[in-house]
Amino acid sequence: MTGGGYDPRTHYDHVTDAWSLLLGADLHYGVFDTPTEPLAVATARLTDAMIEAVRPEPGLSVLDVGCGTGHSACRLAAEQDVAVLGITPSTIGIHRATARAAAAGLSETVRFEARDGMANGLPDDSTDRVWVLESSHLMRHRDRLISECARVLRPGGRIALCDLMLARPMPFEEVRRLHKPLGTLRDAFGAARMETRDRYEQLFADNGIDVDVSLDLTEATRPTFDAWRRNAALHEAAVVAQIGRDGLDAFLASCDILDGFWGDGTMGYGLIAGRLTP
Repeated sequence: MTGGGYDPRTHYDHVTDAWSLLLGADLHYGVFDTPTEPLAVATARLTDAMIEAVRPEPGLSVLDVGCGTGHSACRLAAEQDVAVLGITPSTIGIHRATARAAAAGLSETVRFEARDGMANGLPDDSTDRVWVLESSHLMRHRDRLISECARVLRPGGRIALCDLMLARPMPFEEVRRLHKPLGTLRDAFGAARMETRDRYEQLFADNGIDVDVSLDLTEATRPTFDAWRRNAALHEAAVVAQIGRDGLDAFLASCDILDGFWGDGTMGYGLIAGRLTP
């Protein structure tokens, strides 16, 4: 899935504040024990799963690729005693994340910079852990993303990645047939290009990363769509003021489309992690 003429910085800057209302403070999917539990509990559980997979240790450094508004970076620094560099192309995201870190008294251990995850410009072997939470589907060249993550990771370091994923390969003819719903998803969430979990595992292996965690979280994440619909009803006026009625309508239509894709085996959600071979 992709779209031409797409500038991720423009998209992020346009939707960040509305997404905080629609998706919650974490700005990502939840892993639900029960369909009706609070979204904040479920999104925190997904972050827990990423922490368990990346295995941070006190004193280590973490690169957060696609850091959003800094929620995960601040949680990592506060709870795991690590230094975090968050990168994002979004100017508004950096402002929000920097303010969040300052308010939490974390400015000495968490910082945020405008960088491209597919060409981050950081030195080789410069971080102990790499964290990619729900941002890879918006980076067109996943091979470059994983290559960059491996390049900056110190030997023996770990990377964890979770995201929307194709449940099976999608041939071009199917992409053409699904042009309209995929276009609606692009309008709401940006130009996405998804891979299967197998493909991510292969990219890890190609870059010297031994995969030791590979989870299918499709069913556990599906209640996220109902939670987002509830948030849309609760914050309708504020969201319309920020992204317009068309923007909210596209978001709600996207929830229905994604819910259907989760149900029919087209798409889903996965988490993989591994260790860079020393």
